Amino acid sequence: MLFNELDLFKNIQQAITEEGYTNPTPIQEKSIPIILDGSDLVGCAQTGTGKTAAFAIPILNLLHRIVGSPTKAKRIRTLVVTPTRELAIQVGESFDTYGKYTNVKTLVIFGGVNQVPQVNELKNGVDVLVATPGRLLDLHKQGFIDLDHLHHLVLDEADLMLDMGFINDVRKIIKLTPDNRQTLLFSATMPFAIRELADTFLTKPEYVSVTPVSSTAEKVNQKIYFVDKEDKRKLLYHIIEEQKLENVLVFVRTKHGADNVVKALKKQNIHAEAIHGDKSQSARQRVLDGFKNKEISVLVATDIAARGIDIELLPYVINFDLPNIPETYVHRIGRTGRAGNTGLAISFCGKDEKTYWQDIEKLTRQQVKVVTDHPFPWKEQEINPNAKPDFRNKKKPQDSNKKESSNSRKSEASKKKKKRWY
Repeated sequence: MLFNELDLFKNIQQAITEEGYTNPTPIQEKSIPIILDGSDLVGCAQTGTGKTAAFAIPILNLLHRIVGSPTKAKRIRTLVVTPTRELAIQVGESFDTYGKYTNVKTLVIFGGVNQVPQVNELKNGVDVLVATPGRLLDLHKQGFIDLDHLHHLVLDEADLMLDMGFINDVRKIIKLTPDNRQTLLFSATMPFAIRELADTFLTKPEYVSVTPVSSTAEKVNQKIYFVDKEDKRKLLYHIIEEQKLENVLVFVRTKHGADNVVKALKKQNIHAEAIHGDKSQSARQRVLDGFKNKEISVLVATDIAARGIDIELLPYVINFDLPNIPETYVHRIGRTGRAGNTGLAISFCGKDEKTYWQDIEKLTRQQVKVVTDHPFPWKEQEINPNAKPDFRNKKKPQDSNKKESSNSRKSEASKKKKKRWY
């Protein structure tokens, strides 16, 4: 199928053509006709499958009929709820890109910044509002957001909103919207709570699923390094230097870990920056823009912060820490090897992460190349259960420790006796 077979308005088709798109992705091919038909939809698709365009393009096509003249009063006709600021910005950019030859006006709102500019834009009127849950509910409570004229409600990255604790906020938002709205729910995975949400608030939805979560991008070359935890930073620097890697996205488990990795790389004169929840919105956006523009060589991110990152032609992903949820591994490495391009995904596995890797292998059912020729492998005795313990040169230190401990106890006893005498 071609985009020009989808019966879209010419000005929207022109914007799509200028972006160089001719064939819709599977999620777009399945979703766009359903959305144009006005049906509710549940789409299961992982990051990098083109799902933002899958709902942005048909919604713009439907809004173009309604909005018409630029002098017509602006009301919020479409609401897109996203879990992170980065994702909200990118969704807004997609609406602007595909709708640049229409009169549809899009506004993105999120917390962590002054609300005054956002409120002023709302007062001027918008057609599409892209929002994170907290700021949306806050401005609605203050009376700045009117959802009574809503046509489309989109819940994007629903499983991440569940993981981040936004599910109750999402329920509140849904109840603020008209019953006759068209509701679209997109999620990378379908846990029970998301299915329950769809069953409760969607009306006879069509279900669309592409690229099962257990599959990984075919063009992604995967490698695994078994490395002691304390040697991971050394190995990261070794790989980046030896293989001359640039534009690398590194995943870590914690915010503190992200900062430590960046600190270690900067000591080696590698331009690295971190992105996580403790960074201000302006700092996160500055770092993200620098990485996209290739001014920053290595971006170190936590999963939540990285979920909204969409970078074209990203060549390298490194799992510094393995995720404890195997599906997360699929999402991570799916950020490279997109749109027919090749990509490399490298993973580090410490001894404490061995079960995580086994779970990932069970899910993906792929044989990943194990790299053994590197300077920091697991120590042989620790990975070989049949290896005999080596007691050489250990007796003397133990005796020394005992002697030191004994002397210490005698010294303490002497002090106590002297204290009593005084």
